[in-house]
Amino acid sequence: MDLTTLAALNAERAARRATVLVTDVASGAQRLVKAADIAADPLAEVLGRQLRMAKSAMVELDGKSVFLTVQAPPPRVVVTGAVHISQAMAPMAKLLDLDLVIIDPRSAFATPERFPDVTLLTEWPDEALATLGLDAYTAFVALTHDPKIDDPGLEAALRSSCFYVGALGSRKTHARRVERLASAGFNEAAIARIHAPIGLDIGAVSPAEIALAILGEIVSTLRGPRRTPA
Repeated sequence: MDLTTLAALNAERAARRATVLVTDVASGAQRLVKAADIAADPLAEVLGRQLRMAKSAMVELDGKSVFLTVQAPPPRVVVTGAVHISQAMAPMAKLLDLDLVIIDPRSAFATPERFPDVTLLTEWPDEALATLGLDAYTAFVALTHDPKIDDPGLEAALRSSCFYVGALGSRKTHARRVERLASAGFNEAAIARIHAPIGLDIGAVSPAEIALAILGEIVSTLRGPRRTPA
């Protein structure tokens, strides 16, 4: 790998942006394809497929062996709400290799005892997210039912390239949320990015079942074709 390609790859890695290094096995020729450029690439279909799976692979293209080295940031789930559902999500997320971050200014709820081995930020979401940042490998989930906590996080998520945005609540609760977001300047297409009701429709009732439904929907969105944020 030449130094220019290596520098570009390292820059994308540091910025939590995905890349695919395409190597012609016979000639050793290489080129780096950034995630933002995949759609316009001649190999868009195969590059997109491998990137969604986050797996490197040897493929045959036009009679040539090509090795695709996939570099994808570790996906993470940022949650507002140190609640029972997020407690259930924590061990499941770990099994799925999803980095979990819990944001809740209510320090009585966001404790290491309730969330062992989980990144806890006891700040208001607008403060925490300004430092943490949201990107195309981040899922954002609002779970508190408190607009003072959830809405700032949702607004930040809708302004970002988060691959998933979800919010807990009934249809009536979400209708009021839509009104608030519209008043804050978000258009219909942006608000439609929010998965609400949240989670796969599995008839979930308990906190653990709801957590499972949410994580299932997150994984489905992560591994499926990406939508372009409005």
